[in-house]
Amino acid sequence: MKISVKNLQGEKVKDLTLADSIWNIEVNDDALKKMIRLQLDASRQGTRKTKNRSEVSGGGRKPWKQKGTGRARQGSIRATQWRGGGIPFGVNPRDYSFKINKKERVLALKTALTHKAQDKELLVLDSMNIATNKTKDAIKALETLKLDNKILFVTTEDAENLYLATRNLPNVLVLFADEINCYDLVNADMLVCDEGAIKNIEEVLK
Repeated sequence: MKISVKNLQGEKVKDLTLADSIWNIEVNDDALKKMIRLQLDASRQGTRKTKNRSEVSGGGRKPWKQKGTGRARQGSIRATQWRGGGIPFGVNPRDYSFKINKKERVLALKTALTHKAQDKELLVLDSMNIATNKTKDAIKALETLKLDNKILFVTTEDAENLYLATRNLPNVLVLFADEINCYDLVNADMLVCDEGAIKNIEEVLK
């Protein structure tokens, strides 16, 4: 698979051959879905908590004697049937994360990259070094490259100006090549990589 390499002015510089073993595989959407669910579940705090009858305050004394009142027997005003009592079978803090094997992780990442390449949602730049760190210059560069909606920039070089210029833009995310993940790839409408990022990804996933 070949793709055009462009500069920041949107002009074609050369052609780049992509490795079919990474950018043009037989996709496995089940593995991709599982990897995205893993990322989302792992990000959950899992700190919700209810108190059972041993944890709520009060209720140390028997509310009334066992017999002779005509009312149902009760042992504590903090029993589960009382207002303000403990919650039976309530939720407790838990870890939602789970594990999948390394081969499945790699397959999911390759699937996400293949979708981007096959759906024409991949753009390769020769460099991401913009002149300034001003947001207005970043917006101008995006307009020149005809990029809109959600954009994911992946780079291996020092893209400090790009990061600073786009951090106020809610639709732009900048990552290093070793930080790419399935969720951010699928969530983006356009994947923009520099040549170094392409080589790094192919070297790691080969």
